[in-house]
Amino acid sequence: MTVVTSTEKKILELDDILVKFSLFGKYYVQSTVVILLAYMSNSIYCANFVFVAEEVSYSQIRNLNNASHRCTKWVYDNPHSLVAEYDLACQDWKRTLVGTVHSFGYMIGLLIIGPLSDRLGRKKVIVITGVVGGVLGMARSFSPWYWLFIALEFLEAALGDICSPIFMLTMEMVANNKRLIYQMICGFGFSIGGIGLPLFAWLFPYWRHLLRVLYTPALLFFLYLLLLDESPRWLLSKGKKDEAVQIIQKIAKTNKVKIDKAVLDKLSCEENIKEATFPELLKSTFTSVALLRRFFICLTWWTTSTFVNYGLMINSVSLQGNKYLNFALINMVDFPGNLITTFLMIRFKRKIPLIFTFVFTAILCLSQPFVPRDLPWLSIFLYVMGKFVSSSYFAITYIFTSELFPTYTRNSMHALCSSLGRIGSILAPQTPLLMHYWPGLPSLVFGGTSLLAGMATLFVPDTADTSLPDNVKQAELLGSRNKEKGIE
Repeated sequence: MTVVTSTEKKILELDDILVKFSLFGKYYVQSTVVILLAYMSNSIYCANFVFVAEEVSYSQIRNLNNASHRCTKWVYDNPHSLVAEYDLACQDWKRTLVGTVHSFGYMIGLLIIGPLSDRLGRKKVIVITGVVGGVLGMARSFSPWYWLFIALEFLEAALGDICSPIFMLTMEMVANNKRLIYQMICGFGFSIGGIGLPLFAWLFPYWRHLLRVLYTPALLFFLYLLLLDESPRWLLSKGKKDEAVQIIQKIAKTNKVKIDKAVLDKLSCEENIKEATFPELLKSTFTSVALLRRFFICLTWWTTSTFVNYGLMINSVSLQGNKYLNFALINMVDFPGNLITTFLMIRFKRKIPLIFTFVFTAILCLSQPFVPRDLPWLSIFLYVMGKFVSSSYFAITYIFTSELFPTYTRNSMHALCSSLGRIGSILAPQTPLLMHYWPGLPSLVFGGTSLLAGMATLFVPDTADTSLPDNVKQAELLGSRNKEKGIE
């Protein structure tokens, strides 16, 4: 049994205690399984429209007895598809609108979920969003009308985003020197979900049945009230030291680590906390020129990441070959991508890997349209590699953004950047329409935006090997050699 005893320091930061807990201890192993399931569900819910609202061929039946020979009926290759049941022939924009509305709902929802998570806590919002998302997703499968389906799609995305609060909990529940490894492990949930989705779509081709199979398990997210603990870091930022100490003691007991009571007594905690509104939180952050500049750079990262990643994923079903295998392959590359990204961030911190992955993705995407047509394997290889590298900069963006802002506004700022950046995922479902003008046009657009984001990264500090800042001044000093942790 490991024993943690008191030190000479008058004040101890949370990281001084969390660093004593092994990620492979019983507590974190159990938490990892629970977090993986949440990430899997988010990955599936954000992309199921690719199969639910897939493109279906159709033809006309004309009444030869009618002098005008007007079309009297549409015949669909798959009469049980969403396109057929809602009779969307010659209205392809209504089909692609499903993905766009989901992304727009996600964008609006982040403005609600992020601040709610900072105010109510990570755990409560995880449970609320998980269950509400499941209910709305199930309801969507019973919709008899197209516009009701669209409305439910929007509400599910807006109110059922479990990813934002669970990601923040993941970042805050471990010591700063273990954030990368733990996030890498939990991040595999996204890849597992991405591979599982085409499997479910293949097994349950009828879109209504598919939605019911995917969303029914989400109703069990209420069990997370028992399976998850609140973020100790969030509790301390709210002045709730006793509750934070109880969770730390639970972690210690489960992992068989004994902590001296004197150590917990010295734990740093915010005092005289005054609950601020969302506008007040934004004002406290944006009055800092340094943080305002970081916000706009993060916004560029997020717009590019969502646009390119979702765009490449959506267009993958148009590649030669089996659409289910292509989709799975595109998501399968995230496994090695996750490992390589973590290695790059450990070895080269945050800034250099992010610039490299943005630029490398730009090169791959800009090259792909010019591959000779008699070399389809090379075109697919460049496409898959583009998705592989772009998933890396999306992962870095997630972590980098959360490390640039203080604890009491971290989820709000992370959610705001992610929300406004969803303009990229709103536009992404429309990129297949660009192929009507030139098949290589989407890839050129993806490459150009990646290059722009890489250039913007030059103007932010690196956050590797530093504790998460708790207030604005600590955040401003990130990257400064004379940074003093605890400055008020």
